[in-house]
Amino acid sequence: MPIKRSVMIKKILITGIPGSGKTTLAKPLAELIGAVHLNADEVRTMYDDWDFSMEGRIRQATRMKYLSDGISLTGKTVIADFVCPTNVLRDLYSPDYTIWMNTIDKSRYADTDDMFEAPTDSDYVVSEWFDDTHKQLLEVIKFYSARLDDSKNDRAEGTSLSNLELKYDKKPGE
Repeated sequence: MPIKRSVMIKKILITGIPGSGKTTLAKPLAELIGAVHLNADEVRTMYDDWDFSMEGRIRQATRMKYLSDGISLTGKTVIADFVCPTNVLRDLYSPDYTIWMNTIDKSRYADTDDMFEAPTDSDYVVSEWFDDTHKQLLEVIKFYSARLDDSKNDRAEGTSLSNLELKYDKKPGE
């Protein structure tokens, strides 16, 4: 008899340049799904660490990883919103699901803009902000979780979600 596994997304990373809407998305999304919201600026404040050199950014990504891993070990989902500007730092953080806030071209921090790399493995890209983006994203995350379940052969034959038509490329009200 096959063992039924539940694949759950435990670590969601919301990345993007400063001012792109990471926290604006993370707060209501965390509330909507009952997740813990971990904000990088609040973590930096707790540790009094405002070093934005590469060494400081590695330290912050490592800190965010350990805090997120600790939260997920309690059975909670964590939504971490932080710039995490390079693919190497995102790999270090090791999210289960990555949302890229690609809503603006430049922030007020030219050095961060210069080092920011477009994520190579985003699960979802927000390229335009809507008032209900967090609700739209909930459906995407549900679909992604179900797809993970399907890929692990957890669903009965014929119940795959691969034939569902999702319309996330439309604006609300269209």
